[in-house]
Amino acid sequence: MNKQRRATLNQINELISDVYEDLECCKDQEEEYRDNMPENLHGSERYEKAEDAVNMLEEALESLQQAIDNIYEVVEQ
Repeated sequence: MNKQRRATLNQINELISDVYEDLECCKDQEEEYRDNMPENLHGSERYEKAEDAVNMLEEALESLQQAIDNIYEVVEQ
């Protein structure tokens, strides 16, 4: 791999890392929202939607982390 492609991949990794941080912040906020719901709402549709959102955001974070790791490995070869 040439120097220019490595530099491009490093820039892409930085962008993905920034997105990861923003997404993690959203996930944390949604988690806090869910965790602060009154007990009488636990098990409600609103609670379930918040729980689903947290789970999907966690999956998205895992995917982004995998992309970051894979690009890093390519650059380091």
